[in-house]
Amino acid sequence: MNTQEIIAKLKQHKKQPYLDYRLKSKTEDFTNTLFYTLFDINTDVETHLEKLERQFDELVNLACWETHKPCTKIWENYVANLPSILEQLNLDAEAILNCDPASLSIQEVYMAYPGFYAIAIYRLANVLYKAGFPLVPRLMTEYAHRQTGVDINPGATIGKSFFIDHATGVVIGETAVIKDYVKIYQGVTLGALYVAKSLKETKRHPTIESNVTIYANATILGGETVIGENSIIGGNAWVTSSIPANSKVFHIPEIKIKTATNG
Repeated sequence: MNTQEIIAKLKQHKKQPYLDYRLKSKTEDFTNTLFYTLFDINTDVETHLEKLERQFDELVNLACWETHKPCTKIWENYVANLPSILEQLNLDAEAILNCDPASLSIQEVYMAYPGFYAIAIYRLANVLYKAGFPLVPRLMTEYAHRQTGVDINPGATIGKSFFIDHATGVVIGETAVIKDYVKIYQGVTLGALYVAKSLKETKRHPTIESNVTIYANATILGGETVIGENSIIGGNAWVTSSIPANSKVFHIPEIKIKTATNG
């Protein structure tokens, strides 16, 4: 094929009329501005709220494909929610400081903890998700996922004082419900038992009640699975049914060691 034939073929198969990758990059810029507006002492709140509104207008133009939906009205409601989101995030940061003996200061938590960053972007995206704003909340949490290794769907429901330690490899599904004062460690999955498009409107992911600790690489699956309050789920546990309150669940591996002397 010559160049013109190749171009024609590419255009023939380039079928997504709304796939404008500016939306992705501009969402990342918006996310960065939002995070700095809330936390950086040198970022003027009033000036940057105006900048955020301009950035949001650009996202509306790129993402609000269903014109009958009032996307342009979302910003005013979103800004009104920012103080309460920041209040929640301050509680998350304090939970990390209080629970992790390795944390040296609250400033370290805000600037150096990937778990806190992932929670922050989730909470900022969740409000837009609830408002029905298309795609942008998912792009926000996916941006955090790329930076931290933590994959929190913006549709998840997460209570106050949430703590993710070490962060990498954590997966929290769309319909997961996490109550207050929950601690989870690296590699934890709160997922679905089955993957099928027909289950879209059902609760597919577990509920974690308050004061639960879930250690590294534990997997908890299923929309009907409830982990009762004050329970501890040990590392590498595989849980697909409900656990009563005040329980301890442990995975006991079998380890065999071979040496040259014992064959």
